[in-house]
Amino acid sequence: MGLEEHIPDSILLTSMDKMVNWARKRSVWPLTMGLACCAIEMMSTFMAKYDMARYGMEVFRPSPRQSDLMIVAGRVSMKMAPVVKTLYEQMPNPKWVLSMGSCASCGGVFNNYAILQGVDRIIPVDIYVPGCPPRPEQLMDAILKLHARIEAGSIKDKREDWGRSLNR
Repeated sequence: MGLEEHIPDSILLTSMDKMVNWARKRSVWPLTMGLACCAIEMMSTFMAKYDMARYGMEVFRPSPRQSDLMIVAGRVSMKMAPVVKTLYEQMPNPKWVLSMGSCASCGGVFNNYAILQGVDRIIPVDIYVPGCPPRPEQLMDAILKLHARIEAGSIKDKREDWGRSLNR
């Protein structure tokens, strides 16, 4: 004897935020930026053993205009940095960035003039995955944390980086 009995079957009760975030969470399309050895671990995460299709992420997108998650895997050279920034700028909003491995996050063992000391110096990063190279399980955990961040977002916030304002 509640309110549910008086609602017709064809009416869906939810908020717009929950509905949009539910759809975004289940259809994240990754753009791969496999620049070094971490790319092998990233590719193995998307193989049949780990089954990323259950998260709606089974295919890497070939174009930044078709993707909303950039996974930067490996060291970023100074020559590659403008290309990474351009690809990030070409992605539609909302967009997220995942830095995979210690080289992408802080330069790793390559402390010299040719390697960028962290991809966060050129583009904003949402999730960092530590390790050299990180295991596929670590990348899956980072993707689940990104899903939680997407679910907590709001479509009312008009800023480009609406997901980054959460949990910081």
